[in-house]
Amino acid sequence: MAVEVEFLGAGAGPAVLQRSDAPLVVDLTFEENAPQVVAELEDRRPGPYERWVKPAIDRVGALILIALFAPVMIGVAIAIWCQLGRPIFLRQSRVGRHGAEFSMIKFRTMTPDRRDDGPGVGYGGSDRRQSHKSEDDPRLVPVGRRLRKWSLDELPQLFNVLRGEMSLVGPRPELASIVGHYADWQHRRHLVKPGVTGLWQITERGNGLMHERTDVDLTYISRLSLLVDLRILLCTIPGALGRCRGV
Repeated sequence: MAVEVEFLGAGAGPAVLQRSDAPLVVDLTFEENAPQVVAELEDRRPGPYERWVKPAIDRVGALILIALFAPVMIGVAIAIWCQLGRPIFLRQSRVGRHGAEFSMIKFRTMTPDRRDDGPGVGYGGSDRRQSHKSEDDPRLVPVGRRLRKWSLDELPQLFNVLRGEMSLVGPRPELASIVGHYADWQHRRHLVKPGVTGLWQITERGNGLMHERTDVDLTYISRLSLLVDLRILLCTIPGALGRCRGV
């Protein structure tokens, strides 16, 4: 069944997730600017859902998803081994909750020199995130293009969830080199664990650079609840297939 996501502009009303012809309204309106969201987070304290329920859902959900996607992950690993050889996995240091760094796991999609090949790969480069995901990047191998297109390269992060370093839903973890350029208010995205998927993926995927849309992450944190997490999960697979849209 098709799922659509529509996010209206600041002050225009709530975000609407539509399943068939029955609209499901979630209060995730975009704020006029990020400082307004920051003010809401100043005295924020984790509630029972975030402290107890969400971690349990994360671990049980990760186990179920690993079991369901095990044949896919085995097939992907074989394809990568055939085209790129070893290692099959890429480990990157990312910034997690409270600014602690951890090793995030992904399937390899590019040749080993991708971080050193050409301009634009650093924080100050032009369109770093867009070029990072570009299907025309010559460093991407054929299987890598497909993995990136369908977000299958992110599946190993389910093991990060099992280890308690990530959540199924949350802000995407960033590189320390990018976090080092954050303004003070942007660090509040680290109040929660980073996620395998999140609000940015289903609303702003491919539209601008991730580190420039920290306000989206703060909006999620200020509205964090079981309902919101379920709706984001509901839209993640359609979003990866291009059937979920954000306005």
